[in-house]
Amino acid sequence: MTERVSVFAPSPQLTVTVEDLDGQPDVHLHAGGQGFWQARMITALGSPVTLCCALGGETGRVLRHLLAEHDIEVRARDVTARNGAYVHDRQDGDRNQVVEQRPDPLTRHELDDLYELAVVAGMDSGVAVLSGSVDESAAEVVPVSVYERLTTDLVRNGCRVVVDLAGDRLSAALAGTPTVVKVSHEELLEDGRADDDSVAGLTKAARAMIDDGVEVVVVSRAADPTLAVYEDTELLVAGPSLAPVDTRGGGDSMTAGIAAAFAQGKDIEAALRLGAAAGALNVTRHGLGSGSGDAVRTLVERVEITQAG
Repeated sequence: MTERVSVFAPSPQLTVTVEDLDGQPDVHLHAGGQGFWQARMITALGSPVTLCCALGGETGRVLRHLLAEHDIEVRARDVTARNGAYVHDRQDGDRNQVVEQRPDPLTRHELDDLYELAVVAGMDSGVAVLSGSVDESAAEVVPVSVYERLTTDLVRNGCRVVVDLAGDRLSAALAGTPTVVKVSHEELLEDGRADDDSVAGLTKAARAMIDDGVEVVVVSRAADPTLAVYEDTELLVAGPSLAPVDTRGGGDSMTAGIAAAFAQGKDIEAALRLGAAAGALNVTRHGLGSGSGDAVRTLVERVEITQAG
């Protein structure tokens, strides 16, 4: 095993943003999607990343060039299925969606090849992150059962698996007993895993996953301290308070920080600190999953951890 992290991102997304530049439209094209944002932050924190994905259609051809601009090893399966695209206008300062193209599902042979890429990359890595997508349509890109098979195969072969999923995808991954589950309190409520959003209610939901074999459950709680449950420990993790520019992506950066820390041999508390710092920094920036590793490490010193309850 190495300090490398593999990230399973079935279908990255092309994002097109229209900004204002001195009163004129300014168009930006970027790679996007949960897995890519996580990969970018993991790389910034000093761990090499292998991103396993499918690229197809005109959006996929553009994404291939955009992904190559980053210090990430991309293992992509060329497919006929188109990658999704998201176009939004921010000239007035708010995020106004113009159009969203959802990704196409993979064929059976495309799926088999992507799965092979992900299994091999995970076995070559110390840690694997399994991500979904920016919307629930990702369930259509690959069958939900893929998350159970991939989690099971990687865990059996000594890889520490971090999942940042919800709904049916989380249920499938849990059947494979991942090492770490990162989930938001809203997702636990929507999935019916928690009765309410109190610390006690969320702890009970986390404990149920621990009892099923998960080592660490991390529950982000929007602006409130993150809940972390493992072994006989229940902690509240509070990152430094910073004025947000875009609250999206904070949870993805937290997952990235935890994965990078584990790949670098850090213990659970150090991983929680790095994750909280990465999440806090991300909300101060327009780019999701962005920020410098030096800035995150500086913020680590300002993360506060207390006993829950």
